[in-house]
Amino acid sequence: MPASRTDPFSLPLPNPLSLRTGGPRKAAGSPFSGTGVTIFRMTDAARKDHKPRILVVEDEPGIAGFVRRGLLFEGYAVQTAADGRSALAALRDDPPDLLILDVMIPGVDGLEIARRLREAELVEHRPPLPVIMLTARDAVPDRIAGLDAGADDYLVKPFSFDELLARVRAQLRRVAAAAQPPGETLSYADLNVDLGGRIVRRGTREISLTTREYDLLILFMRNPGHVLPRQTIRDRVWGPDFYGDDNVLEVFVSTLRRALEAGGEPRLIQTVRGVGYVLRETP
Repeated sequence: MPASRTDPFSLPLPNPLSLRTGGPRKAAGSPFSGTGVTIFRMTDAARKDHKPRILVVEDEPGIAGFVRRGLLFEGYAVQTAADGRSALAALRDDPPDLLILDVMIPGVDGLEIARRLREAELVEHRPPLPVIMLTARDAVPDRIAGLDAGADDYLVKPFSFDELLARVRAQLRRVAAAAQPPGETLSYADLNVDLGGRIVRRGTREISLTTREYDLLILFMRNPGHVLPRQTIRDRVWGPDFYGDDNVLEVFVSTLRRALEAGGEPRLIQTVRGVGYVLRETP
């Protein structure tokens, strides 16, 4: 069906160059009039065990590949798009949990994509998708333009991956805290996890974990007393994107243990020699 020009996710577009300079404004009324376009989001039940999904929109292959590999290693599911049209299609057909959006991309620029996304959310009464905008422009007016278009955060190139990762975590924590019902927790011994806020506590001590460490802990918390073979852990936590050997898993288990035992608490994640690991109190 032909897409209406007022549809924020329509792919037939006016001259893309006009969009870079502001372009024609949408007509009054619903941006979805006559199009039947709907943004779908996961239910809370489906989201419980799901890896946060990130759409990276970047036309420079080197940057896109660097960001994608880093996010995959940290435990996120990642999709990439190299131009505005592909980004709009991905947002329409398979919405992510977070959008990393370059400003200057071909087809439809990042500012216009952000505007269309916010219009669609408004019409469909959907919660806002967190958007981190990337750009080589660091002037104050450029930052203001990005935030006014609908970005939640703004990162100037060149950037540190660690800084990008910290901003991704912050945005996902904010969304999780707002979206999940309070009081939903997993508990074992003195270890408690608030799934809604992704908050981990050992007794009264709050513990900061990376995304991968958090996923690993949740796997143990959902299977207390059950010995989990190394291959099962790799499949459940890393999935098909796992690369490396048992040493990688051992490193993550070691860092998770250090975080859980930093206050002098007894060990909860036990090694089962020749098999894997188990969440079990020390005898």
